[in-house]
Amino acid sequence: MFQALRLTEFILVHGIKGSIMLKIMGYMSISFLPILFPMSLLFAVLLTYNRFSMDSEIIAFKSCGVKTRSIVLPALVFSFIVTIISSQTSFYLAPWGNRQFEVLIHRLSSTKAAASVKAGTFSEGFFDMVVYANKVDSQNGLLEDLFIYDEKTPDTPLTIVAAEGQIIPDQSRPGHSVLLRLFSGQIHRRTETHTVINFDSYDILLSDPIKLQEKQKTTSSLNLNELRSLRKTSSLSVDQRKEFDIEYHKRWALSAGCMVFCVLGLAFGIITNRRSGKSSGLVLSIGFIIAYWIIYLSFESLVRSNQINTWLGLWLPNILFLVFGLFHLKRAWN
Repeated sequence: MFQALRLTEFILVHGIKGSIMLKIMGYMSISFLPILFPMSLLFAVLLTYNRFSMDSEIIAFKSCGVKTRSIVLPALVFSFIVTIISSQTSFYLAPWGNRQFEVLIHRLSSTKAAASVKAGTFSEGFFDMVVYANKVDSQNGLLEDLFIYDEKTPDTPLTIVAAEGQIIPDQSRPGHSVLLRLFSGQIHRRTETHTVINFDSYDILLSDPIKLQEKQKTTSSLNLNELRSLRKTSSLSVDQRKEFDIEYHKRWALSAGCMVFCVLGLAFGIITNRRSGKSSGLVLSIGFIIAYWIIYLSFESLVRSNQINTWLGLWLPNILFLVFGLFHLKRAWN
């Protein structure tokens, strides 16, 4: 939902191509797969066995001498396969999708760089600079009454004021470089002395966003090997190490959630033989998913606030739901 607001601006204000929009939606969809796998598995198992129960087929199986193991084995095997696929998706495919999404969004941001500058607002996300402009023409990349604070070099930060400015993207290679051309202004440099430079025209060549590939990835864009390597790095701060640990255990826990949801689906799919309607399985599935995510997010919040161990906090929801499911599964067969 958060990204949708940003994408809407690109569509309405800057008119990005439909093919690019499809790429963005595809990359975003890939990042949702690790969450969708366990939820989809719960729906599949619970609805299937709930239908067996409503049609009295579970009783028919038992009366024919079919063992309990034979009835639940197909669901367990299927959930094991889905767990493997989910773990590979979580550690490799989803990070790749997140990375491609980041790169593409930054390319669009640089090609339409004026999109990140709002009239009458201090914009901090403009190529690591703080930019203020009284008027912004995002269609033509024109700015008026500019104030720029550039601290890319911390020892000698620059303060630039200009009457006008123009953002000029590289038309031959869109997204690779952007030129900010300023007119009629001053450059203020503060070192041991205060230096003022007047200019009629001044060009600032902004950083190449395609080199984003060489920059540090976000945590959600790291694959399994990168996460393992970073967790072993001795130079990490406490907060960085914790963030990597959370991401590592979160991905494993979500993948293992497939097996947990399978047990829940079996337990409540065959727990009764009442003809309560086809919607009962759907309602139970939605209820379990909501309950699981409320508990999961609560424990993750406790982990981030250092009130509980990382491993325990992220795996405890799975443990609780697994015990709950096994208890009811045992009751169902007694």
